[in-house]
Parts: sequence; C-alpha cells; structure tokens
Amino acid sequence: MTKTYDLVGIGNAIVDVISHGDDSFLDNMGIEKGIMQLIDRERAELLYAAMSDRVQTPGGSVANTIAGAGTLGLSTAFLGKVKDDALGRFYADGMAAQGTDFPNPPARDAQAPTSRSMIFVSPDGERSMNTYLGAGADFNAGDVDAAVAAAARWLFLEGYLYDKPEGKSAFHAAADHCRAGGGKVGITLSDPFCVDRHRADFLALIEGQMDYVIGNHEEWLALYQTDDLDDALGRAAAICDLVVCTHSGEPVKILRGAERVEVPVTRITPVDATGAGDQFAAGFLAGMAMGRDLETAGRMGVAAAAEVIRHIGPRPQRPLSEVFAEAGLA
Repeated sequence: MTKTYDLVGIGNAIVDVISHGDDSFLDNMGIEKGIMQLIDRERAELLYAAMSDRVQTPGGSVANTIAGAGTLGLSTAFLGKVKDDALGRFYADGMAAQGTDFPNPPARDAQAPTSRSMIFVSPDGERSMNTYLGAGADFNAGDVDAAVAAAARWLFLEGYLYDKPEGKSAFHAAADHCRAGGGKVGITLSDPFCVDRHRADFLALIEGQMDYVIGNHEEWLALYQTDDLDDALGRAAAICDLVVCTHSGEPVKILRGAERVEVPVTRITPVDATGAGDQFAAGFLAGMAMGRDLETAGRMGVAAAAEVIRHIGPRPQRPLSEVFAEAGLA
C-alpha cells in the first residue's frame, strides 16, 4: 500500500557548514560580510578547507520547512539531489534522522559534488553565506519520485529551483503527479531577485498550476512591480486560491477567496533571522494539513518563526509541538 504524506517538499538539498570568522578573517578571504554570495567549486573547496570549527547540518529553504513540520509528527518527505560523497551521505542520513523521508539516494553519477553553503558567523552575530550550487541544482523531472509526489496531500516547491531548466521540469512533473493524486500544490517565492528573474513564469505558474503561494512583502511587491502591497495581494488572490504574505514585525496577511485574515506578530530582536520564513511556512502548512482554520494556521506559522529566530540556525531546536502547546495552539 502506498504511504500518504501530509507534506512533501522539493528544493535545493544544501549542507549548511557553519564556522566562526572575525572581520579580519573575512577580509583576508575576500568574503563580503552579511550577504549571501554564489561561489564556484574551486572557491567552495578553498573556503571549506579554511573553516576551523565546522558544524554541519542538512539545509536548504524548503528542506528546512519540511524538517520543521516533521517535528509535529506529520508524515513528511523531501525530494532533492545530493551526490554520493561524504556530504551527500551526511545530508541523506540527517534528513532521515529528523523523521523526514529522503527518497532520492545519493547519486553516484552526479556531475557536481553535493551543494553546500559555507556560513561564517562573526562575533556580532552577522552571518556571511557563501553558497555553492552543486548537485542540488541539477535536480530534474527524472529525479522526481512520482509515487511520493502523487501521495502528497500538500506539495511545496522552492522558487530557487526555477533558476535552471532541470528544476523547472522537476516542478511541473511533481505538480502534475500531486494534482493527479488529489493533492494541493504551492510555491514559495524564495527571494525578490528570484522573482525578478522569473516574473512571467511565476505569474503563469501561480495562475495555471498553484493552489497556494507563500511570499514576503518584498517578493509580492517585486512580482507585481508595485509599491502597493494590498494591490499586489488582491491581484494574486484573483488568480490563486490561497495567498500568504509575511512582513517581518508586521501582521501576516492571508487571503482565500473573499476571506481576509491578519495575524499579529510580537516583535522580538532576532539572534539569527535565518530560517524565519522557512519555519513560518512549516507552521502554516502544518496547520493547513491538520485542517485548522486560516487564523490558527497563521498563528502556528508565527509561533514557529518566533522560535527559530531566538537561536542560531534555520531549524527548530525543539519540536514545534512543544512550541504550539505553550502558545495554546496544540
């Protein structure tokens, strides 16, 4: 009998490699502080070798979302590509250890090494990210496990994967399988620059194939090239069933048909804001998969985001079930 999944994600499978680096180290290595830079394989190997106190964790935006939802006891899977190398095996084992199925075995025939992001944390808490998009970015339609996609009640796609034709083909294949199985398909807009690169494609995708879209206010403004957030969200809601907008420190806006919900956010100073959007999606999609109303699902998203920004790293340090119990959301 085929297993049914509450939530399945597709995205870049990236190992986060975290180390400490003060300002003089960053200057010596030519690393621009506080931003994410894409780097090539040679540079990746140089920086990896320069890391003194490496801590490695399985990462990637949508993978972080799926891992967070998995701490609630939901049945989850993540579709992504790693090479059969040390980091790739680490990634696959790490996802499984956190309770998320990783159906794609590390690939011996992958052309590029496993994707990794070298993250240097400065004494002031700033994170400087250097990302090498290796095997993960080559994920294609042939890598999509049709049975897993068809068994997903909710499927979540990572906008970043749209940067290569292979990822595009994987998107459409997975969405078709999921819909054929009666599931809901959605996308995270990922990044305003990602939106700028793929605006026409994303708009066509949202209108033709997506049941829901999650983005932050900058991404929605970029998608519709406007300064009026309500106008952007209204236009999105006219072509998509469920539209969600996060806005750091401001209320979350959720639109479904004529329904409009605003979920308040308590402002806290983040220790590390990385992963806030990923974990909002984890809480929100878990709420939807559990059949909660929009406001409760939104509150679950806000509580999950608030947990992750209180510590270093993009995944919850304790099960979200505990976080929700404390917030009266269990």
